[in-house]
Amino acid sequence: MPRTETARTETDKAEPSRTETAGAATSAVLANVQSILAENTTVAGRLAADAGAAASLDALAAGIAAADRVFVLGAGRSGLALRMTAMRLMHLGLVVHVVGDVTTPAITAQDALLAASGSGSTAGIVRAAETAHAAGASVLVLTTAPESPLADLADVTVVLPAAQKQDHGGTLSAQYSGALFEQSVLVVGDAVFHTLWQASGATADDLWPRHANLE
Repeated sequence: MPRTETARTETDKAEPSRTETAGAATSAVLANVQSILAENTTVAGRLAADAGAAASLDALAAGIAAADRVFVLGAGRSGLALRMTAMRLMHLGLVVHVVGDVTTPAITAQDALLAASGSGSTAGIVRAAETAHAAGASVLVLTTAPESPLADLADVTVVLPAAQKQDHGGTLSAQYSGALFEQSVLVVGDAVFHTLWQASGATADDLWPRHANLE
């Protein structure tokens, strides 16, 4: 028995418990949470330090507010981020459509297309922007590439200082494949919504009845 107890003790010392392992993993995840938040704070700081970027953000909000209807378009994770923005704008009472949904109507000169593409060259998004531009609609763009086909079509371009999807150098972000840009799209979308909400004078109770009730 003493030998068995000794063996167990030595094994316990050699192998960390499940609790210790989970704690180490949680610490690593928390460190990455802090790193990701720091990268987003850096993006906000760079935008704040650039008078042109601040003006373009205000112009983006004004363009959304002035449109009869807002159409949003993005591919992949950028598209998911813009869908979240579309939901919030709907809560505010704007008429919003997600490009590609079967109920999305034709865009007109009284409308705005809000598009996001890190590279500014995503083929489907550029084609949609060309169509919107030809129809006379306002084209509002979020991108990392000011010299791109999408930016060339834009009435308002917000250049987000984040890494492009295939920028693997880690200079602007340690995250994988354009994640910082996609997060920035979400944050800017929420900031635009919050700005328009504040300007509207509406309360949270005023917005609440527009939340989905068929879930």
